[in-house]
Amino acid sequence: MPKTTLSIRPATREDVRFLAWAVVIATRSHLPKGWFDVALDRPEPYLLDFIGRLTLSQERSFWHYSYFFVAEAEGKSVAALSVFPAREGYTRSSDAMIETMTKVGLSDAEQQAVWKRADYLWSCVLPSENDPDLWAIENVAILPEYRGDGLAGPVLEHAIAEARSKGASQVQITFYIGNDAAERAYAKAGFKFKDEKRHSDFEAACGSAGLRRFARLV
Repeated sequence: MPKTTLSIRPATREDVRFLAWAVVIATRSHLPKGWFDVALDRPEPYLLDFIGRLTLSQERSFWHYSYFFVAEAEGKSVAALSVFPAREGYTRSSDAMIETMTKVGLSDAEQQAVWKRADYLWSCVLPSENDPDLWAIENVAILPEYRGDGLAGPVLEHAIAEARSKGASQVQITFYIGNDAAERAYAKAGFKFKDEKRHSDFEAACGSAGLRRFARLV
């Protein structure tokens, strides 16, 4: 049982700053830098502003605020995650990035540089499944002072229930190899190993050997 009393609600546009923080933390995982740090190669205030805009993009990718849930405790937001149809949320991510890069004024050359720096990710992206009943959980983040309080379980269960209510038959979650705390939390929530992908380019860029995917029936 969680040590902290939680209320979990759908995210709104007013949650943009917290969602931006959650995405940054989730993409860093257990590493010093995450995908947005590497791809955008800008200071953290820029990353937070950019990702905040990304969550509001017209293109509804897995970063869009409408896919997020926020957990609150003691009068503040303490955790977040996104849950979405896998074949929709992932496939729209590139278009959402392009839309946001254009809106913030990045030139074509600057956008190409972003994609070049970001390219290492694709070496370990796991194959997508064109299954309308498959949902995914991403962008899981908990405030540091609330980690270890048992929040991950109820937040994940809330996301799984949401996917089930929308017709999902299976939910998957992908994380960096080496994030042992996340792996334990997902296993405790009933997820089991599905597959993984490793690549030297990925490890050279971010410090993790690759990506691992867990899944569970709902």
